[in-house]
Amino acid sequence: MIRSHFLLLALAAGLGGCATPGDPPTLLTGKATLQSANGQTTGFAELNRIGDRMRLSVSAIGLPPGPHGLHLHMTGKCEAPSFATAGGHLNPGGHQHGSANPAGSHLGDLPNLVADSNGAGTLFAELPGTAAEVEAHVFDADGTAVVIHASADDYRTDPTGNSGARIACGILTRG
Repeated sequence: MIRSHFLLLALAAGLGGCATPGDPPTLLTGKATLQSANGQTTGFAELNRIGDRMRLSVSAIGLPPGPHGLHLHMTGKCEAPSFATAGGHLNPGGHQHGSANPAGSHLGDLPNLVADSNGAGTLFAELPGTAAEVEAHVFDADGTAVVIHASADDYRTDPTGNSGARIACGILTRG
């Protein structure tokens, strides 16, 4: 248990990344603590503004090894065990799902989070749209959830990417 907390702290500390002279400043805009269905903390997410772009950083532990679908969901509600209260994917433009879908993709689409043999994984993803657009959608009246799924996202099956059950969820709040 103590080892897990140290690993989570180390993963969270690594989310901020490194900056070099001339890089746009990074501003923490939002954050979430991800929890499994049994209430255990399984990771953290940060939403950072970098110039006029937004980057989501996620670190997780305790996952089954392998790729896991990761999405922004349209409602900031994470009621266990199924996390169905998070609703569907965050899709303000009404697009289809997936970067490999000829008609896709939408704001909630993210790359798969790959957990190593110890169940730990980290992901950094730039979100489409300007920082102001992303903030308006993420921090709307009903909020936004970050959800990790049991299986890999196939990047094309509408509306979910065929990524299976929701195994971890966290609500993005302003940083």
